[in-house]
Amino acid sequence: MKCIAVYTNSFELFSDIFEQVINTPLADNEEKVIEGVTVSESGEVPQNYIDKMKTKTEVVVMKVKDSDITILQHRDVFEIFLPEKEKAVIS
Repeated sequence: MKCIAVYTNSFELFSDIFEQVINTPLADNEEKVIEGVTVSESGEVPQNYIDKMKTKTEVVVMKVKDSDITILQHRDVFEIFLPEKEKAVIS
């Protein structure tokens, strides 16, 4: 799964920029600022990392309806996990 990290603790702000984040092209380990929020392409993450994080009480787990996108929120970061078939940007 491809991981995009969004560095904010504001769910409202994250929700406002979510679509823009997943539609912004990012190279491996590239960072961009979107509406004042740092967004980073964090590379590939194994499924066992996601499974382990889901068991922690301080982690909020969200699923995007009608897709395989998973979002984890903990501390000041939202991690968006995109399966390979869900390319963030359509060229």
